Amino acid sequence: MKSAVMERGHYVIVVGGAVAGAEAAFQFAQRGIRVAVLEQNALPYGKIEYGLPKWHVKLRNKEEGSIDSKLQHPLVRYVPRVRLGEDIRLVELLQWGVSAVVLANGAWRDRPFPVPEADQYIGRGFYYQNPFMTWFNLMHDPDSGVEPYEIADGAIVIGGGLASIDVAKALMMLTVEETLRQRGITTNVIDMEHGIDRILQRHGLTLQELGIRGCTLYYRRRAIDMPLTPMPVDTPERLARAQTVRVKVLETARRRYLFGFQELHLPVGIITEAGRMVGLVLCRTQVVGDRVVPVEGSEHEVRAPLVVSSIGSIPEPLPDIPQRGETYAIAETTLCRVEGYENVFAVGNAVTGRGNIQESLRHSREVSQRIVEDYLEWGTHVYEALNRDQEARVAQEVAQIAEHLDGRIPLLPERLQAIEERIQQLQQRVGYTGDYRSWIQRHLPKRLEEMLQLEVSDAEE
Repeated sequence: MKSAVMERGHYVIVVGGAVAGAEAAFQFAQRGIRVAVLEQNALPYGKIEYGLPKWHVKLRNKEEGSIDSKLQHPLVRYVPRVRLGEDIRLVELLQWGVSAVVLANGAWRDRPFPVPEADQYIGRGFYYQNPFMTWFNLMHDPDSGVEPYEIADGAIVIGGGLASIDVAKALMMLTVEETLRQRGITTNVIDMEHGIDRILQRHGLTLQELGIRGCTLYYRRRAIDMPLTPMPVDTPERLARAQTVRVKVLETARRRYLFGFQELHLPVGIITEAGRMVGLVLCRTQVVGDRVVPVEGSEHEVRAPLVVSSIGSIPEPLPDIPQRGETYAIAETTLCRVEGYENVFAVGNAVTGRGNIQESLRHSREVSQRIVEDYLEWGTHVYEALNRDQEARVAQEVAQIAEHLDGRIPLLPERLQAIEERIQQLQQRVGYTGDYRSWIQRHLPKRLEEMLQLEVSDAEE
């Protein structure tokens, strides 16, 4: 069914529907610009759904509700299960005559492990963070279809940011949960978010008594260098304060979740046996200025049944999109215009390549103070700060793109109608009828907290 006759105007395609994509679409729509959001998944939430650990229930619901409200703007068309480069090429979108294409597809690809041979052992003693956390967030849902992952006590995590601590927490939670279950004690990761130490104290147990070694996080720099807080570091005094807080945040996490930590270590080799990775060759490092320098002759073996790489996320390579290093090639930084194109732009983590926490945030003073004062929910505070900062950056970037479009000739009604019909065809191809709320409800995975509540209700009956 064709839409009503349109007036002249602009039509923008936004690729990606999560924090950056939803904010970009909303900012365009508020300016009277029609928008179609192409999302590769059924759900638009990106790392809010698949990367934010599932124990952040309130934060997840809040952030996803915000995305929902933006994508339901009357001028926004949501198009799920359409992957740029596979289901449709960039050149096709441009041939439609759209006013602009905005890449807001984030940073989904794990940064390659520094020992390339490790990739041969994915699923055999070695995992990357992004698929691991997707599995962790969905493993409780028997209908999710995710492949099972192995969990082993004594694992190694390579990283140093907020995401690597989340990986360490997840490993510890699953290991403790299973060990307690074997003793007839029931718990879950939502309960353990307040501290594995509290759970064990409640039952008069220790890791040693449970026979658990725990996982260890290895970082190539020092604890004071870990990007764990959104605090400014632009003066020596602020840097010193941030370094103090970083150490306190790390130690608080270690005390509550009982994982080990080793600073100044860099993987330089892998250990394999019988077709599996069974450890790493690490060398010690030193920080000289801003550089990490390996210490000659310090190589040593550390054996472990599992290694998880959590050294950052970068944008996925896309056909027709040039890259410069790990990120998309940007020809002009004011508008973040993609190299080789007049009307293709990038926003959010598609530009920065930072899927994890950044060194400083534009709007972080209040959050920084809360972290200093209260370490209990520092992870939630930091995630919120990152999302608000990303929205602020995207809003500024969209304002510049919109100003650029104001200087271009608006599309004729016939062209707008043709684009709208193309969007409807993409929606129909995947069975999306335009009923956003119904689609979301149909594709939401089972929530662990709801399953746990149902178990309690059944037990009470």
